[in-house]
Amino acid sequence: LNIRKFNFLLYKMAFVGYLVTPKSNESLRKNLSQIRKVPRNFTNKKSIFQLSASGNQQNNEVSDALNESDIEARKIREEAERRRQEEERIRMKKQMKIDRLNAIPEDAEAGTVEEFMYKDGVKDILEQLDNDLVGLVPVKSRVKEIAALLVVDKLRRNLGLDTGVPSLHMCFTGAPGTGKTTVAMRMGQILQRMGYSRQGHLVVATRDDLVGQYVGHTAPKTKEVIKKAMGGVLLIDEAYYLYNASNDRDYGQESIEILLNVMEENREDLVVVLAGYKDRMDKFFSFIPGMSSRVGNHIEFPNYEPEELLQIAKVMCRDLEYEIAPDAEPVFFEYIKKRMTMSFFSNARTVRNAVDRARMRAAIRLFNKATDKGSNGMVSKQELMTLEKSDFVSVEELAARGDNAIVE
Repeated sequence: LNIRKFNFLLYKMAFVGYLVTPKSNESLRKNLSQIRKVPRNFTNKKSIFQLSASGNQQNNEVSDALNESDIEARKIREEAERRRQEEERIRMKKQMKIDRLNAIPEDAEAGTVEEFMYKDGVKDILEQLDNDLVGLVPVKSRVKEIAALLVVDKLRRNLGLDTGVPSLHMCFTGAPGTGKTTVAMRMGQILQRMGYSRQGHLVVATRDDLVGQYVGHTAPKTKEVIKKAMGGVLLIDEAYYLYNASNDRDYGQESIEILLNVMEENREDLVVVLAGYKDRMDKFFSFIPGMSSRVGNHIEFPNYEPEELLQIAKVMCRDLEYEIAPDAEPVFFEYIKKRMTMSFFSNARTVRNAVDRARMRAAIRLFNKATDKGSNGMVSKQELMTLEKSDFVSVEELAARGDNAIVE
């Protein structure tokens, strides 16, 4: 094979295979210059084979580049088609909504508010809230406002009007024992009855339930608590302890980030309630602005007045099938006023502890009376249901224990 024919074949191969690029031209020139220097002997065959292999490799490279460009072009076309279909779907959805609204008569009725309140049992829950919680008028009003929003939203949906799930995440601020947990539980029941949550159950958590002690421990703990609360209400008590401003490596930040994501992505299936003292919660929100923007309902729980705490004690006794003797009420009322001025006062929780102490004293009194030698051992129903004056801790006893007494 002479050099002239070989050159012609190589150029023809290059033109047909990959349309002579500068890179192929340069490679051909180098190979041809090497061939011219080699004597015409048997070794020429080896050079020809090497040159042919080099040309095939470059041809494969060009083919791969063309394939990649085809794939990229196809991806661009597919993405453009996907966007076009999505825009068309949104346009058709809007048009269907307009047609549906135009088809609704102006005098069409969606139903009455009372009908939805009774049918879904919301009215019963609100009445139960009134019975369970003494006072707290602002809190009850706010809960009724949220219930009204849900009822009207359901009326709109009944007519086919556009509805969107409102932000139901809440922040409860107030001292311990002011009814935050009870209100959260009732809210879960209201949301479940109205169809805004699947189960309406309440899960109460603190920092210890959400934050781990070592690297990689926090995320599983937080996700496990969230999993338990899905379909209901998650109440995080003293939520400000999740963030430690003095420690950048605190694991609470990881838990907060998970909560923020869940509050945004799963707001239709989970209501998060943050609870704690107002001043600390305000400081917490200043550190975590993303949390504040996701909480749409802020409810403040005021401290109870002495008269309200006495009424709470009567409600507790009623639920336990007890009653306070008339002459015992003034003793207990004075105890409450004194106890409010001392340390470790927790509103309704303190009252509950005092009632439990009175029940224990009443049990000891009846036991000693029934086992007395001169007694027949009989105890009447009235005695079993009545808390006497001597069963309650007096102001004098409380003062004798000191101002820092923890035990009631």
